[in-house]
Amino acid sequence: MTSHDAGYDLLTMGRIGVDVYPLQTGVGLAEVTSFGKYLGGTATNVAVAGARYGLRSAVVTKTGADPFGVFLRRALTGYGVDTRFVGTSEHLPTPVTFCEIFPPDDFPLYFYRFPKAPDLDIAVDDLDFDAIRTAKIFWVTVTGLSQEPSREATLAALEARGRRGTTVLDLDYRPMFWPSREHAREWVGKALGHVTVAVGNLDECETAVGTRDPREAAKALRDKGISLAVVKQGPAGVLAVDDAGEVEVPPVPVDVVNGLGAGDAFGGALCHGLLSGWDTARIMRFANAAGAHVAGELACSDAMPTEEQVLRKLGGTGV
Repeated sequence: MTSHDAGYDLLTMGRIGVDVYPLQTGVGLAEVTSFGKYLGGTATNVAVAGARYGLRSAVVTKTGADPFGVFLRRALTGYGVDTRFVGTSEHLPTPVTFCEIFPPDDFPLYFYRFPKAPDLDIAVDDLDFDAIRTAKIFWVTVTGLSQEPSREATLAALEARGRRGTTVLDLDYRPMFWPSREHAREWVGKALGHVTVAVGNLDECETAVGTRDPREAAKALRDKGISLAVVKQGPAGVLAVDDAGEVEVPPVPVDVVNGLGAGDAFGGALCHGLLSGWDTARIMRFANAAGAHVAGELACSDAMPTEEQVLRKLGGTGV
């Protein structure tokens, strides 16, 4: 691939798929009678969230050569995300993900990514290293390290990036994609040496650095050369540690409809705040509110908020 334009504000790399969400809540898939289909995948949702704030966004990923792949490209274009780096696998189907919705905090996921998802079939030769080097923010996920050739491609992208600008590792640890937590920790450790920001919840931090204690996890991440460590603590809020010190922000109250996608909304809002030059406390408050907005909606990508919607979630008091 060859880039032709000036750099992107936000370039993400990783999962894409079709999210198939039940239109009935509080019942299992065996009882559900109708579904909605949506664009999904962590890296893809973050690119969509960034585009909602007016960022020039693109995603490096792959779909299958099937109608679901067509749907995903059309959806990305509709959301204002550049599809230039969305490849096509001729032999692997576009993955689908089903979920069950049991508010407020139980949302089981069922990934259909067999024999392998196309987004894990991204190879080094698929990458546009100029675009990766010049993007203001480059965002990758731990899932991209779970299989070859995506693992080699992800690490090659990070090495080429060389901690230019803002380079984010989403700690996005999904146990079903790995043989063990210890195996994941080995590869996450290699990636952490190339990034400037790490974002994850307590379980993901345990995978990355071996502890669920928020402050110990943040310190361990910072000790690996991370400029900004963001630890999501659920009901206890978000802890962020950077060169200026520690910030802890409480969660924004929300009547949860579907908690899936809230983390991706947080990620897109984090990128918007970093590019806007906000201080860390303001970024965390804004990102928390963006996540809460999506948690109160059924869909992920469709629900990604604008800045005005996030400010409304904050009660019009600003950030």
